[in-house]
Amino acid sequence: MESHSEIRNSIIDFVNSNFLMGTNSVPFGDEDSFQEKGIVDSTGVLEMVGFIQKSFNIAIEDWELTPENLDSVSSIVTFISRKRAGTASLNQ
Repeated sequence: MESHSEIRNSIIDFVNSNFLMGTNSVPFGDEDSFQEKGIVDSTGVLEMVGFIQKSFNIAIEDWELTPENLDSVSSIVTFISRKRAGTASLNQ
């Protein structure tokens, strides 16, 4: 199983490759909102979900598609860790 830093690096690589076309033209930190920075739109969220499910072998339920879970590098890393621990979301 991947460490937090490996998960973080995978998310950053995916965002850079798929939304910033490898340019990192929109610098972002781990806590920055993808939506507020204009990096990921609603269609991009679906791409992100597909990537997370395939890469980390977890299922994401519709009710889990929230900014608290998917709108920053940190929130995604935390979400994946919770899913793997079996606690999914704090806001069920």
